[in-house]
Amino acid sequence: MKIKMLEHEYWYGGYVHEGINQPIGKEDTCKVDLFSNQTPNQAMPLFLSTKGRYLWSSKGFVVTFDNGMIEIKGDDVELGEGKQHLKGAYLSAMAKHFTFNENHLSMELFQNPIYNTWIELTFNQNENDILRYTDDILANGLPAGVLMIDDGWSDYYGKWTFNKEKIPNPEHMIKKLHDKGFHVMLWICPYITPDTVEYRETRDKDLLIKNKDGKPFITEWWNGHSAVLDFSNPDTITWMEKQLDNLERMGINGFKFDGGDSLYYRQDNVTYGDVTPDEQSLLWAKFGEKYTLNEYRVTTKAGGMSLLQRLCDKEHSWGDTGIHALIPNSLLQGITGHPFSCPDMIGGGEYLNFIDCSDGLLDAELFVRHSEIACLMPAMQFSAAPYRILDAEHFEDIRKSVQIRQKYQAIIDELVVHAKETGEPIIRYMTYCFPDEPVEQVIDQFMLGDNILVAPVCEQGAMGREVYLPKGNWKYEEEIINSVGEYRYFASSAGIPIILEQMES
Repeated sequence: MKIKMLEHEYWYGGYVHEGINQPIGKEDTCKVDLFSNQTPNQAMPLFLSTKGRYLWSSKGFVVTFDNGMIEIKGDDVELGEGKQHLKGAYLSAMAKHFTFNENHLSMELFQNPIYNTWIELTFNQNENDILRYTDDILANGLPAGVLMIDDGWSDYYGKWTFNKEKIPNPEHMIKKLHDKGFHVMLWICPYITPDTVEYRETRDKDLLIKNKDGKPFITEWWNGHSAVLDFSNPDTITWMEKQLDNLERMGINGFKFDGGDSLYYRQDNVTYGDVTPDEQSLLWAKFGEKYTLNEYRVTTKAGGMSLLQRLCDKEHSWGDTGIHALIPNSLLQGITGHPFSCPDMIGGGEYLNFIDCSDGLLDAELFVRHSEIACLMPAMQFSAAPYRILDAEHFEDIRKSVQIRQKYQAIIDELVVHAKETGEPIIRYMTYCFPDEPVEQVIDQFMLGDNILVAPVCEQGAMGREVYLPKGNWKYEEEIINSVGEYRYFASSAGIPIILEQMES
């Protein structure tokens, strides 16, 4: 299928990881293969246009944009037309192909900040330091929230019980965390460490993905080599549910579901349900959907599902692989059916950047601006403890970000509920809300709902920024601004995004 790009038409979609490179316009050239997700973030076989068109195929497709021409290769690719604008295209595609049904995500994920123990403790997750981490959060004036205990709390992958040396009294620890006001999640993955009791058990029960020779498939992922659970087998689901049921009985409230990337499976895998890598990844997402507290970093075709979906780990940098990607990629999450999103751990999720902060590599300004970006997004997550790595002045800027979130919390709550009911993004492209304005390529500011414009500072050393104001009256602090559709410069206070509220006509 070949179609021609319309005048002033722009396209968004496909891979969330590529949001920084979108939208795609008439002068652009690129090729996107949506047959198998090879990225570390969400993927949907969907492209949407500002002129009310969309492309969709549940089987995936390849789309090539070439100087105004669009070529689509694949079976059963649907071209939807006549939806007027980006919002119309999204709502139409969503209603037909990935509806939002029975969403039961806990509101705790969207209220106070989430705290993740990864960067502070890495693989040494232990009872004393976990309790100290939460004590320090409260002692430094930050509110209790959801606590994610990350990789390293168990003996090895597949044995989902607490390591007795690191965490000798898990029930006691969990109760202490609850008493402090924290909801507790645990990191898990779909992998099994070879040469273990659990490996032999799951192998003998035929719960593992296999090679063509019938032997268990061993995948290489970022933590080494592991066997992989086959979630196309109902018995595998029952086995994994049993492991997590035991943890829930101890007081665990939910789980961070890591791994399951399509790229860690193979096309020639032998599985119970004869599924593809993308389908196996989706089954891992469906498994976790039943838990009201969950988090996923990578999914395929999971638009509309009851999942909190985080951006993949970002570098501690000002570039396109760091802070510049946060807003564009988060906006693309929303427009591809993943509105319940989190823009990575504040400061960047790459823990190697935080191992030694004494050599000047840590950028306090960047850390604060990341917090400023995150504070009015659907979820806000800390891992590196800001009170540890920042001086008093910069930490006070972090506190300002948290206070801004508290100020707008009721609005965020309303938008989360609205997204559960309608599928509409919580944060929105400017062109989603203002289709008649020349804002198709504005991807460094966003709308929180339909009426609140949020423009964080993303440039190093900047003391403010240019903000595009659509036509109408806008309230900035105590000032009313009448805009004819124009850019205006606003000074910035570190930790606090530039926020304007659209006034009724």
